[in-house]
Formats: sequence, structure tokens, C-alpha cells
Amino acid sequence: MHAIRGIVGRMRDMNDTETWAEQTSGRQSSARSHQRRLAFTLSFTSLVLVAEVVGAYITGSLALLVDAGHMLTDVAVLTASLVTATLMRRRPTNEKTWGWARLEVITAAAGAAVLLAVGCYALVEAVLRLSNPAADGVQDLGLLLFFGILGLLSNIASIVVLAAQHNDNMNMRAAFLEVMNDALGSVAVVISAVVMLTTGWSGFDAVAGAAIALLIVPRSIKLLIDSLRVLLEETPKGLDLEAVKEHLEHVDHVVLVHDLHAGTVASGLPRLTAHVVVDSGLSMKDASRVLASMQECLREHFPVSIEHTTFQLEPEGYMQHHESGLHDEAQQSSDIPSDARAKAGSVALRSS
Repeated sequence: MHAIRGIVGRMRDMNDTETWAEQTSGRQSSARSHQRRLAFTLSFTSLVLVAEVVGAYITGSLALLVDAGHMLTDVAVLTASLVTATLMRRRPTNEKTWGWARLEVITAAAGAAVLLAVGCYALVEAVLRLSNPAADGVQDLGLLLFFGILGLLSNIASIVVLAAQHNDNMNMRAAFLEVMNDALGSVAVVISAVVMLTTGWSGFDAVAGAAIALLIVPRSIKLLIDSLRVLLEETPKGLDLEAVKEHLEHVDHVVLVHDLHAGTVASGLPRLTAHVVVDSGLSMKDASRVLASMQECLREHFPVSIEHTTFQLEPEGYMQHHESGLHDEAQQSSDIPSDARAKAGSVALRSS
């Protein structure tokens, strides 16, 4: 087992260095691009927000004021997304071993929650407006149409900027979803202005607002659920842990796989840990082959490719007591005396 510890130590050092060199170059490049795109979108959206607030004050349009409020939400979420993209470029430390990668998930969850609240509020407000029409109408429908078109052009520009990388991670998805929803709001303002200009029916504002809310709510719920799945450390979608366990146990010299856990740190960064019982007296050469086979298995044989794995190798007969109820102690082997177990060791290899 001392031989196995030696190879594990050397391989861990190499893996840590190679992992940072390989993964960081790609992630840093993407993060810089995300940061630039978010900064442009935030600047443009902030300028249009000021214009819409002024326009709502001049025209007295509640629809434009609500759209400005929605755009204010955009500014808040885009600011959080930009901060997140900036922090995600920082290298992991001893205190933050995953860096700021998880922050993207938290930002996405917060943005989805805000969007969901806005959507629910819009639905309630639409019902109230239709049941109790406001006495005062819009003072200048032409100006309302102008500001609606201005907001729509701003949203289109932001969509074009973010579209190419909106599926890169949850942070970018949240920002893109915000801009898309606000574009729909701007469309509603334009349509409302046109309808009121041609028919004089002021209640169309409420109808358009309700339609937009019905588009916002389902998308917000989906993004919120996806974020919570990551935060709750649920198994990545498409990964069957029973199949993983069965496959790993067919690797030569592997006796049993237990305490198998899988989760996602951030978008594109799934991870898996497992305790692996191996034949006692395993040589250094055989141990390295076992580790390489298991790592290749998780990279190549399943729909979700897992690069970051941590395997704890345990000699057959090793017994480890768990104080937590999260582990199934029935899986632990106990067929050797306690004094022999005290001398037994376990090793871990982290592969990223």
C-alpha cells in the first residue's frame, strides 16, 4: 500500500497542474468573452432604461413604466452576471477550491426568482386592470410608440451580442433570458401603442402584459429548477449511477464500489466520488491501471462525460466507520480483525 500511496501522490501533483493548465485556458477565454458581452449589454440597457423612465413620465403611460421596471430588473441581473463573469476568472485558492464557479448558479437562481416574481405580478396586475380600467389614458401615443421601438431596438442589439454564447453556462443563460423577456415587453408596448392608436381601446395594455407574463413564468421556473438541481448536488441529468457502479465493478481487480456520489459544481463541470474496494496486495502497476480504467470509463462510456473524479482505493477487508447516515454501512466489508484494519490504509486520487 505504501507503493500505491507514492504513485497517488505523484499523480495528484501532475493532475492538479495539468488540470489547471488545460481547463483554465479554455475557461479564461470564455470568461473574458462573457465579460465583454455582458458589459456592452449592461451599458446599452442602462441608457435605454433612463430614456424609458423619462418617456413614461412625459407620456403618463403605465405600460411603458412597467416595461422600464422590467428593464430595471434587467440592469440588476446583468450587473450580477457581469460581476459573476469577472469573479469566475479568478484562480481557485485554498479557501475557495473551486474558485467562484458556483457563483454562476447562484446568480442564475436569483435572476430566475426575480423574473418569476415579475411574471406573477404582471399576471395579477393585468387582471386588476381589466376588471378596473383606469380613467386616465396615455397622453401621447406617438411618443409611447417611439419609446417602445427604442426599447425594442436596444433589446435586439443585446440579443445579438449575447446569442452566440448564451448556452455556455447558467449565468449567460440567465442574462440572455432577461434580455429576451424584456424584448417581449418592448414588443408589447409597441403593439399596445399601435392598437390604442387604431382602436382607442386602452385595455389592450393589460392583455399584452398578461401574454408576456405567461411566457416569462415557465422559462423562469425551468431555469430556477435547473439551478436548484445543481445547488442541491443532484446527480447530473443523463447519468445513471447504478449503471456507473455496475460498469466500474467490472474493472479488473475491483471488488466493490460504494459511497458513490455525483453532482455538478457549475455548467460543464460535473464531478464524481467513490470508494473502491480492490484486491488486497495490489501492486503499484495494477493500481495505476485500475485508476486509469475507471477514469476512462467515466469520460467515454456515459452520456455525461466526467473529467473530475475522486476515487478512494480500499484494500479488500478494509472497514471504515461513518458517523453520517448518508452512507450505507452495509456496503462496508468487515471480514478481517480490528487490529489488521487499523494497519490498513486507503488512498485517494483526484483526476480533473
